Amino acid sequence: MNIKRYTVTAALPYANGPIHIGHLSGVYLPADIFVRYLKSNGKNVIFISGTDEHGVPITIKAKEEGLSPQELVNKYHSLIKNSLKKMGILFDNFSRTTSKIHFKTSRKFFKILYKKKILFEKESEHYFDKKVKKFLPDRYIRGICPKCSYKAAYGDQCEKCGGSISPEELINPYSFFTGKKPILKKTKHWYLPLNKYQNFLEKWIKTKKFKKNVSGQIKAWLKEGLKPRAITRDLNWGIPLPIKNNTGKVLYVWFEAPIGYISSTIEWGLKTGKNWEKYWKNKNTAIINFIGKDNIVFHGIIFPIMLKVHGEYILPYNVPANEFLNIEKKKISTSKKWAVWLHEYLEDFPKKEDVLRYVLTSNMPETKDTNFSWQNFKKKNNSELVSILGNYFNRVVVLTKKLFNGKVPSPEKFKTKDFFILKFLKKCPFKIGGFIEKYHFKDALMTFMELARLGNKYLTDEEPWNLYKINKKRVKTIIYISFQIMGVIGNLSNPFLPFTSSKILKMLSLKQLNWQLLLKTNEIVTPGLLLSNNKLLFDKITDFEIKKQLNKLM
Repeated sequence: MNIKRYTVTAALPYANGPIHIGHLSGVYLPADIFVRYLKSNGKNVIFISGTDEHGVPITIKAKEEGLSPQELVNKYHSLIKNSLKKMGILFDNFSRTTSKIHFKTSRKFFKILYKKKILFEKESEHYFDKKVKKFLPDRYIRGICPKCSYKAAYGDQCEKCGGSISPEELINPYSFFTGKKPILKKTKHWYLPLNKYQNFLEKWIKTKKFKKNVSGQIKAWLKEGLKPRAITRDLNWGIPLPIKNNTGKVLYVWFEAPIGYISSTIEWGLKTGKNWEKYWKNKNTAIINFIGKDNIVFHGIIFPIMLKVHGEYILPYNVPANEFLNIEKKKISTSKKWAVWLHEYLEDFPKKEDVLRYVLTSNMPETKDTNFSWQNFKKKNNSELVSILGNYFNRVVVLTKKLFNGKVPSPEKFKTKDFFILKFLKKCPFKIGGFIEKYHFKDALMTFMELARLGNKYLTDEEPWNLYKINKKRVKTIIYISFQIMGVIGNLSNPFLPFTSSKILKMLSLKQLNWQLLLKTNEIVTPGLLLSNNKLLFDKITDFEIKKQLNKLM
C-alpha cells in the first residue's frame, strides 16, 4: 500500500465522568505518540476523536447529579477535552456525538444500509425492568457467565473470559438498576447480520498485521461464529431512528459512536475547508484506530463490517489496542472511586505533564495488563527523569557556563569515541521510529533514554572538568559533542515529552526538525550559540506528595 496520508483516531471517551490515567495509558497517549512521530516525519496526518454522549449510563448519571443529559455531557465534554489538551494531546478535531453533524452523518449511514436492504427487522422479546419501566440494554443485564461461571458477566460479553454472550444465555439474570430479575417483553428492532459477513472478515483479518492481543480476540469471536446484532434500542436519549412511526427508538450507541470518527472528520473539513473524503474514501489513506481491549470487538469486527456494507469507506489499516492499567494492583473502578483522575493530577502536579507521560509510557499495557503505583511514579521521576535526563542537561550547561562563558565551543580533532557517538545519533531516529511504527512505545522510549545515558557516560569517562587544565582543545570537542546529543534529544523527545522538548529546543535556539533531516544533518547545534536562561528540566517528587495521593485512594 502506498500510504499518502493517515487518519488516526482515538476511541471516544464516555462523557458521563472525567477520564482517568487508565484511559490515557491505554488509548490517548499511544495515539498521541504515534501522531507526533508521524508529524515529526512530515507525514500528512489528522488526529480525530470526540466524546461519546449517548446511552443509558448518561441518563443514570445525569439523574444522580441533578442535571439533564445534555447538561451532563456538556460538563464532561469540556472537562475531558481540556484535560487532554493540557496533557499535550492535541487533536486536529475533538468533536462530540451530540453535534448536529454527527446526528446527520449517523442517520444517513443508517439510511444507506436500510435502503440497500442490508438490515432486517425482527420482533423479539427483550428484558424489561418493570420497576424503572425500561428495556434493558445488554450492558445493564448482569448474571452468571455460562462459559466460565463469572458471577457479574454483562449481557453481551464476559469481562473475565472475554466470551461473547447474549442476554438470554446468562444464568440468573438480573437488572443492573434494581437487582431484580427482569421480564421478557416484545419489541421490534433492526439488526446488522454480522454472520453474513464472517467469510469476508476472516479473509480480511488474514491480510492484517494486528497485535497478537487484537488478532487473538477477533479470531476467538470468529471461531465461535458471528451472530446478527441489533443496532437500535428503546431509549429516549440518543439519535432518533430515521424511519417514520418509530418514536422512542434510537440508534444503539455501539453502532453510532464509531461513526463519530467520520462525523468528526467531516466537521474538521468544514472548519478548515479541506477535503475530508480523502481521509476516509481514498485507498492511499491508512486509518488507524487506537482503542482499549474492551473495544476490540467493535473496532476489529463490527466497525469494519459496517464500513464494508456501506460501500463508500475504506477499512481500518490497523487497530492497535492496549490492555488495561491497574492502580496499586487493583482494577480501576470509577464507581468505587479507585482511580487517578487526569484533571486532578494536573491540579496536584502543575507543570509535570511530561512526568506522567513518561511513567505511563514506560509502563504501557501493550500486551498485558500493567500496574501503576505512586511509589514507582516517584522512583521513575527521581531516578530517571531527574537523575539521568535532567542531570545530563544540567551537567553540560553548568560546564559550558563555567568553562566557555555559556557559549557552545567549536570542536577540534575528533577521536574514535566521538565518531561512534555521532554515528549513534544518526541511527536513533530510525531505531526509535521503527519501534513506534510497530506500536512498541516502551521500547521506543527506552531507546530514547539511551541517549541521555550515553551522554552521561561520555562526560563521566572524559572528565572534562579535570581535562580542561591540561587539554582545553579536547574539552571543546567533548562539550561540542555533548551539545549534539542534546540537540538530538530535544528533537526526538517530542513524541514522548513534548513540554520538555519545547524547553530544550528553546534553550538551544532550535526549531523542531523533521526526523529525516536528523538522519542527514551532521551538526544540530552550531558553535557560538549563547545559551539562554535555563532552568532544571525536572525536579524531585517528595514522599509527602506521594502520601497525599495514596490517601486519596483510601
